[in-house]
Amino acid sequence: MARIRSASNRWRYINPAYYLKRPKRLALLFILFVSASLFFWDRHTLVAEHEVKNIQLVYGTDDGFSHGLYLCCDFDNYASEEVSKLNEELIRLQNTLEELNINKGVSGGKMGKKDVIDDPINIQRREKVKDAMIHAWSSYEKYAWGNDELQPQTKNGVDSFGGLGATLIDSLDTLYIMGLDEQFQRAREWVASSLDFNKNYDASVFETTIRVVGGLLSAYDLSGDKVFLEKAKDIADRLLPAWDTPSGIPRNIINLAHGNAHNPSWTGGESILADSATEQLEFIALSQRTGDPKYQQKGPEIDTSMFQVENVILQLNKTFPADGLLGIYLDPNRGTTSYSTITFGAMGDSFYEYLLKAWIQGNKTAAVQHYREMWETSMKGLQSLVRRSTPSSFTYICEKTGDAIKDKMDELACFAPGMIALGASGSGPDDSQKLLSLAEELAWTCYNFYQSTPTKLAGENYFFHPGQDMSVGTSWNILRPETVESLFYLWRLTGNKTYQEWGWNIFEAFEKNSRVEAGYVGLKDVNSGVKDNMMQSFFLAETLKYFYLLYSPSSVISLDEWVFNTEAHPLKIVTRHDQVQNYGGLDKQNKPVDRSRGRKEGRFVDY
Repeated sequence: MARIRSASNRWRYINPAYYLKRPKRLALLFILFVSASLFFWDRHTLVAEHEVKNIQLVYGTDDGFSHGLYLCCDFDNYASEEVSKLNEELIRLQNTLEELNINKGVSGGKMGKKDVIDDPINIQRREKVKDAMIHAWSSYEKYAWGNDELQPQTKNGVDSFGGLGATLIDSLDTLYIMGLDEQFQRAREWVASSLDFNKNYDASVFETTIRVVGGLLSAYDLSGDKVFLEKAKDIADRLLPAWDTPSGIPRNIINLAHGNAHNPSWTGGESILADSATEQLEFIALSQRTGDPKYQQKGPEIDTSMFQVENVILQLNKTFPADGLLGIYLDPNRGTTSYSTITFGAMGDSFYEYLLKAWIQGNKTAAVQHYREMWETSMKGLQSLVRRSTPSSFTYICEKTGDAIKDKMDELACFAPGMIALGASGSGPDDSQKLLSLAEELAWTCYNFYQSTPTKLAGENYFFHPGQDMSVGTSWNILRPETVESLFYLWRLTGNKTYQEWGWNIFEAFEKNSRVEAGYVGLKDVNSGVKDNMMQSFFLAETLKYFYLLYSPSSVISLDEWVFNTEAHPLKIVTRHDQVQNYGGLDKQNKPVDRSRGRKEGRFVDY
């Protein structure tokens, strides 16, 4: 039954308190007032001028369909200035109203209305990505709640990370950004009541940091709910003993219950570059949020045998090479690199990413300038690894061991176009344009990793041969996000809608090949399309989030206010003014190591 409003309710519209509690309506009222003032002022000015000045009125017709009206007026300066001021005020108030309508998810509020200029096609695509997230999440809720990951084909959960609820924690910020409030609240209740880190499990320091610490901190930054911060402190405290080494370079595996740290047997006792130097963003953020310096840097009140995450970079900077390129293995005792492969793919990639992002996270101040300087040095080294294929001139980043070059590029290295574009703005005009052009060329290659297969999904890595362009090497696809991540950055930084179109083609390929009844799966072979049985947690954390943001207004998780960790968890930028000691010098230590293994490697599972 329709509600009948009482007469007394109508009087509330003339009550000033009504508008003070409703800023949008107040802004609209101001706009109407200024518009009316502008209209009546123009009319008043025209009448006054008509009385004292000559006005020529020309009226004509064009076949009876159109009319021309020309007023030739010589307004005095005062009237023109007043009209100009009113126009400026009107524009300012319109902008204020537009800002009130912008999605509030970026500042921890609930998702609101979209920007006034939001593209209808983007709105439609964003809703389809949101539907994909709902499908993935509801399948996880139904069949794998509390487990690390879902196996969609067999409809069961598995604990790939020791039973830490990896998919749930990885998804928190994605749910929040997409405005899926009910799902977010159910996940929050599980974190508060059921998440337990006291497990006799040997965890990857790297994976646990980027997924769990990063996911919890991002949920805290977005929502302000301290339950996430307390849980982040709990797990970070369990990881800290990994840095208790002679050099401060951490060991990469630690028992969450007992604190025993070691390196994988297949590394010959060495630490992995990406695994050891990709914790800065999370632990710096944790020190900033808690006020406790122990996560970020060694201090006088902290055990002198303990080096925290930021000191890893200072240690590496002591012997940082002239080309800024480090092998993928580090000696945790001496703090030096070993003779090993140099790559922007598996086991090397996110070290370079975090050099740039730690500088951004600190708001580009002098306290974090050493990160930027190391990154710029590494980018010069990266350019020495750039090659172009024949006959199509695809730009790619090769790998290097000693003096030997390998014409191979991982899909994981497709994060590099986005990273390079993100860092380009901090360089001089010439260098900035060169870096942006390189980023665009590499993004074209990564997009063709997808377009070159029958399923239009990329394989795990590609080889380049003279006269034959590229061929897929390892042919599985495990729902990786790196290419979509780079398309997101390039669209945000250039405004070129081509990157949105490329992204949509990739999204539709995932929908066609990877969507199943109970979630999404990877492919065992991108040529045949045979499916595997794993929905990786990073598909919800990264792939779908970057798709969603690719079609969202740039105000949603603004790059001026947020920095993404390597698992796509946005963390608030906080200006740093602390003093950080800088080191220099060069000391080469070489040692042969053969084995290669993947960062965020994922698991290839049969069923």
